[in-house]
Amino acid sequence: MRSKLLMLMLIIISTFVSYGQKNTIQPDVKYRRSSLHLILLESDDFPRKATVIDAYNNAPFPDKYNNHSLISKSFAPNNYPISDDERTASGVKKNALGGALSNAESSATAGIVDKNESDMPLIIQKYITDKKIANQLVAKWFDRADDGSFDMNMISERGQYNATEMEANIAKGSTRGVSLLSDAGEELIKNTFVVFTKLKFVNNEIVAKAIKDAVEEEVKKKSLPSFMMKGVQKGIDAAYNKGKEGYSVWTSAYLYRLKWNDSISSIFYNNYWINKGKMDMQRKSMFDTTGLFQLESVGEANATSLVIFSLKETRTEDQIVNIATTRNVDAVFAKLQKKYDVFKPKVPLYTGYPITAKIGMKEGLEGGEMFEVLEQSINEKTGLTEYKSKGKIEVDKKLVWDNRYAAIDTPQKTDSTNSVANPAITIDRTTFSGGKKYYSGMLIRQIK
Repeated sequence: MRSKLLMLMLIIISTFVSYGQKNTIQPDVKYRRSSLHLILLESDDFPRKATVIDAYNNAPFPDKYNNHSLISKSFAPNNYPISDDERTASGVKKNALGGALSNAESSATAGIVDKNESDMPLIIQKYITDKKIANQLVAKWFDRADDGSFDMNMISERGQYNATEMEANIAKGSTRGVSLLSDAGEELIKNTFVVFTKLKFVNNEIVAKAIKDAVEEEVKKKSLPSFMMKGVQKGIDAAYNKGKEGYSVWTSAYLYRLKWNDSISSIFYNNYWINKGKMDMQRKSMFDTTGLFQLESVGEANATSLVIFSLKETRTEDQIVNIATTRNVDAVFAKLQKKYDVFKPKVPLYTGYPITAKIGMKEGLEGGEMFEVLEQSINEKTGLTEYKSKGKIEVDKKLVWDNRYAAIDTPQKTDSTNSVANPAITIDRTTFSGGKKYYSGMLIRQIK
C-alpha cells in the first residue's frame, strides 16, 4: 500500500514537472509589430462631446502596434471643403439617409450625421497631401534631425538590427546592406498605418424618428392599398419603439497604409539620405518638397455601442460614456483587423502548452476563431525574414480573456474534465486548442 502511494506521488510530481517545462513563459519576447499613428476627425457639436473626446484622448494606445505618433493628432474636416467638381471626378454621391438626418429641424439633431460624411475620403486625402503626412512618417522612421540628417536608431530598435552596420551598408551599397534594408522595408516601414477616427454620441430617439419619417415618406410614394399600409405602418412603429431607447456611441475609422517598395526605397537612400553630422541643403529641400511618399487607402469600418443610463448603475453617467466610447473604439479596430489582412497584428504565444496568448475580447474574440501559428526565421540566401506556418489553433470558448477597457476579470472554473479539481482561476490570457507542439514566442495571426 505504501509503495503504491509512493508511486502515485512520483507520477503526480513528474506530471507537474513536465507541465512546468512545457509551460515556460517568456513574456519579454521581441517581435516586429506594425506601426501606427492615430488622427481624430474633429466633429461638430454633439451631446456629451467633451466626455467622448476625453475618453478617446485618454484611452490606452493599441498595444499590438508600435506608437508612431506625429505632432498633428487631429484636424477639422470643415477646413478642407470639397467642390462639386472634385466629387464628380471621384464619383462621390451624397448619402440619402445622412441628408435626412442632418437636415432634421430639431436643434438636438445637430452633428448626428455630418453633411460631409460622404466626402470624408476626399477630405482625408486633402489633409494628407496638405500636411505631407507620409513624409512625416518616413522622417520619424529615420530620426530626421532639424538639419535634414537621418540615422537608423529606430529601425534598429524595432527590427533588432545593427544600426551601425546598416548605416555603413547604405554608404557602400553592399549585397548584405541591400538585404538588410529590404528586410527593414518589408517588415517595418511598409507596415506603417494611420487610422482616422470620427466619434459621435447620439440620442437614439432622434435618430429613430428621422429614420421613421424618411421610411414613411418612401412608403407614401408606393401608393400601397390601405390594408397593406396598415401592416407596413405597424412594422415601422414597432421598429421605431424598439430603436428609440437610450443613446449610442458611433465610431467610424478610416485605415491608410504608407506606400513603401524597392523603387521608393532606392530613391530615398540615393537622393535624400544625409548622414548625421553632414550638411546637404539641396537634399534636405528635396525631401521636404517631394511627393514621392504617399498613403494609400486600405478601407474603413464602423462600430456602434448602445448606452443606457440605469438607476441601478453605481457609476456616473460620464463614467458610463467613457467606458462605452473606449470600448467602441477598440471594437472598430477589431473590425479593421478582421476585415483587412494587412492590418492584422502578429501576437506571440504566451505559453506553448497549454496554448495561450495575451489577446481577448478587446480584439473581438468570442471563442471559436481560428489562428495560424507562425515560426519566424531568416532566409540565409536572401537575408530576409520568413514566416513558416506550423499549424492552426482555435480559441477556447470557455477561456476567453476579458481584456476590454475597465473590465473586471470574473473568476472561472476549469472544465470538469480537467485533471485539476476545478479550482477557481482568474483569466488573464486566452486559451487555444490545437496541439502540443508549440512554444512561447511563436507568433499567431487570425485567419478568416
